[in-house]
Parts: sequence; structure tokens; C-alpha cells
Amino acid sequence: MSIITPAILKSKQHFQILDGLRGIAAIAVVTFHFMEVAYTDYSQDFIGHGFLAVDFFFCLSGFVIGYAYDDRVGKMGVWEFLKSRLIRLHPLVVLGSVLGLIAYLFDPFSVLPQTYSTGKIALFFVCSVLMIPLPLMQDRAFNLFGFNAPAWSLFWEYIANVVYALVLYRFARKWLLILTILSAIGIFVVTYRAGNIMGGWGGSTFWDGSVRISYSFLAGLLIYRANWIIKNKLGFTGLAVLLALAFLMPFNKWNWLTEPFIVIFYFPLLIALGAGATLSQRLKKLCNFSGNISYPLYMTHYAAIWAFANYYASHKPGEGQLALIIITSLFLLVGIAWLVMVIYDIPVRKYLNSKRKQGLAP
Repeated sequence: MSIITPAILKSKQHFQILDGLRGIAAIAVVTFHFMEVAYTDYSQDFIGHGFLAVDFFFCLSGFVIGYAYDDRVGKMGVWEFLKSRLIRLHPLVVLGSVLGLIAYLFDPFSVLPQTYSTGKIALFFVCSVLMIPLPLMQDRAFNLFGFNAPAWSLFWEYIANVVYALVLYRFARKWLLILTILSAIGIFVVTYRAGNIMGGWGGSTFWDGSVRISYSFLAGLLIYRANWIIKNKLGFTGLAVLLALAFLMPFNKWNWLTEPFIVIFYFPLLIALGAGATLSQRLKKLCNFSGNISYPLYMTHYAAIWAFANYYASHKPGEGQLALIIITSLFLLVGIAWLVMVIYDIPVRKYLNSKRKQGLAP
């Protein structure tokens, strides 16, 4: 049995442009969540494909996990790997659940009486903290996690991490390629059947999430294993524009063709380009900031979305006021994400890692 040392657990250097692109995707999905409240017809929504940011996250995750752990997960073992992932991800799962509970209990714009008993509210909260899907809140559109809707993608991320630690890291590249191709077929099937690939977040589309994570995570892992890194001079700005185009793509009757193309080919291409692009010195701080706040922003923003939805339903703001509210909210949420990172996420992870290392060999 290998001895686990702090050196084995040490994080590797990041791909800074990919970090920056993750922040762009997080801002896109937050904007999408605001806009879908006001424009239930996605064809009228300027960022009607913002939900594809989740598929980009999944693909990026596969690439990063392969880069960070392929050469050491065997030495770490499954449990130590999973502890690393829990320490990295779960503090914000807990905080997102707390914020969701507070928003539910004290939303100043809610016009509906609370319809759940204290026991049920406690059950919803505990399931949210423990990442146990419970799509039973009708007034929350039967989200898998009614107090923090974005946690649905973290649920599948956790599943992918477990499968990676148990079997995927051992797979030869040819078997990984076969699995990726089969998962790509699944993407086409789901998109053709549903008309889009938006599912996975609720009880009725639960298994769509498994298809989305399967393909994109495997594709990202395959890009790393095959070293499909494309050297280029697009830089962060060029790649940020290319990524934004996927989210700004019109939402129409051809989604069953365009969305699989974006997920299966375009996002992996952007990952390969992002890993091979050169970052100018003046944009390093921006990319670092963008990457650092991406996960806190994603996991803390939805409490504000529920409050905004209730405000919109009761006040019906005009387009000018709506634009002002959304833009102001985006800036505030980015600021809150930074504060959460500095005050809560980093200190908690440092504490957990220090406690963990106390029991390791020097």
C-alpha cells in the first residue's frame, strides 16, 4: 500500500485561459437564469442557449480531472481522491443550500404562503446538503434540489468523479474513445427526443443529466489523454468570444441538430484551443479572477433568482427596468461570489486540508 504524502495531494498548475473561460460560462448561465424568468419563450431570449454552459463545465471538468489526477489517483486511492474532491466542492454545496433555505423562508417578494411543514423543509434542506435528489417541490418546478437548483450538475459531477476513481482512470485510450462515441450517440437521442438538451435538472428529465455528463466528461478526459491540444494565438479574448457565441446562438426548431454539434464538437474544440493558447501578461489577473469566482458564483446565485422570479411575478417591470435589475444583479452577485470565496470557501478548504494533512506521513 502506498504512503499518502502531502506532495501527492498538492494541486497542479492551472490552465489559466481555461480558468478564465469557466468564469465566462458561469456569468452566461447566471444571465440565462435571470432571462428565462422574464422570457419563457427561449426564442425571444438573447442568451437562450446559456444552459449549455453546464455542458462546457462538464467537458472542462473531464479535461482538468485527467490532467490533475491521472498520474496520481492510483497512488492516492479512491477514498483520498474523493476526499480531495469533497473538500474542493462541498463547502459551497452546503453554503448554497443555506442561502436557498434563507431565501425560501424570508423572500420579501414571495406572495405565496409556505406550503410545507417544518419537517418537510428540514428534509429538503438535509437532502440538499447531502446531495440526495428530491424533486418534490412543486413551487420550485420540481428541481432535483429545490433550495439550490444548480446543484443538479454537481450531483452528476460527483457521480462522474466516483466512476473516474473506480474505473475510468484505468481505461486505455481506445476504450475511452469507444465510450465517448457511445455517449455522443446518447446526446443525439436525448436531443432529438426532447427537442433540446436542456434536461437533467428536474425529476421528469433526471436521466438526461446522465447523458450530458457522460459525453462531456469523457470527451474532456479523452482530450487530455490523447494530448489533443492545439497551439494557437487566439488568446483569452478570442476564445471568450468563441465561447460566448455558443450561448448567444438562436434558440429555434433546429436545436436538435445545433445543440449536439456544439456539445459534441465545438466545446471539445474550445477546450483543446484553450489549453494550447498563449495568455498575455495583462490578462492573467482577469483570468485568475474569472476562474476563482466561477464556482462560488454558480453555487450561490440561485437564491437571488428565486427572489427575482417572485419580484417579476408581482411587479412586472418594464424592459428598461428589467435590464437595469439584471445588470446590477450580475455585478452584485459577482462581488458576493468573490466575498464568499475569500471569507468562506478558501478558509474552509484550508482548514479541512490542514486537518487532513495532520494524519499524513511527512
